[in-house]
Amino acid sequence: MSGPAGWARVAPAPPLRPYIRDYHGYRYQGFPAGVHLGLPSRYLTMVASLDEPTRVALGRDRPAHAHETLAAGLHTRPVYLPHDGDGHGVQLALTPAGARALLGLPAAALAGTVVGLADLLGPGAGELSERMAALPGWADRFAVLDEVLCRRLGVVEPPDRVLSHVWRRLLASGGTARVAELAREVGWSRRYLAGRFTAEYGLSPKDVARVVRFERSARLLRVPRPTSIADVASACGYYDQAHLAREWRALAGGGIMLGSHRPDSVLAGMPPDTGAAYLVTDQPDALFERATAAGATVVRGLTDEDYGSRGFTVRDPAGVYWSFGTYAGA
Repeated sequence: MSGPAGWARVAPAPPLRPYIRDYHGYRYQGFPAGVHLGLPSRYLTMVASLDEPTRVALGRDRPAHAHETLAAGLHTRPVYLPHDGDGHGVQLALTPAGARALLGLPAAALAGTVVGLADLLGPGAGELSERMAALPGWADRFAVLDEVLCRRLGVVEPPDRVLSHVWRRLLASGGTARVAELAREVGWSRRYLAGRFTAEYGLSPKDVARVVRFERSARLLRVPRPTSIADVASACGYYDQAHLAREWRALAGGGIMLGSHRPDSVLAGMPPDTGAAYLVTDQPDALFERATAAGATVVRGLTDEDYGSRGFTVRDPAGVYWSFGTYAGA
């Protein structure tokens, strides 16, 4: 698509790795305006804009608020990020321990909400954006992050050891560990464990398990191999395929569309680690004109399908395939 676009992802400096999974720098221009979904994750999020502020809404019908820098907690509903087709910034994935080490508070203090980073870091938040925006490349910008964030590391008050153990067990099990069994394992009642855990992380053990199962199912569904939805549901600990679909509607604000494998599909030869998404539109021709005018890489032009849909497929600079069509499912 027209204009500069690209991204970079690296691990932080070694002292920061227990607290930050990675830095993700992104830049895109000339895309159609739309809404990005921030999906539930085991990580908290920090974002520093290098251009226009990031706009965030906590619900589909709620107003969006603009932030030069922001921090977002764990959540069980999608966060909506409207954009005008351009974006430039850096996103950090924080562990709950990172919330304590870098922000000075437990993850629960940010659960289900988004706040300006200046409210937490003071002048350091502005320093991050200003210094990174003045630099030409991702490596230099990431070095600024390392410098500024390493300065914030001091004596860290860790979470309760029992709570940390339960958190690790939930992640290691892929979200399938039963809360009652974890309570017996640590010698607490289930109710007491749920209360203490929620006070630290902002989500109950049951909700963290849901998020971890959702993450794992999303990874498995992106793998380009002949794995059925039912097999993914079973592998991730869902009761059945319908249970998985209900959880996706609740956590992602959408669902999973099933279709038969077709060797002639444009997605059949998709390389590993490549994502794909299908979006419903009632104006495929107008959207196709906008996408091609913006320089989109057309994978499949406007086509009338035998199942009643009219649509097309394009590829973005990160290699993700985006299909648009009129078919909304049966």
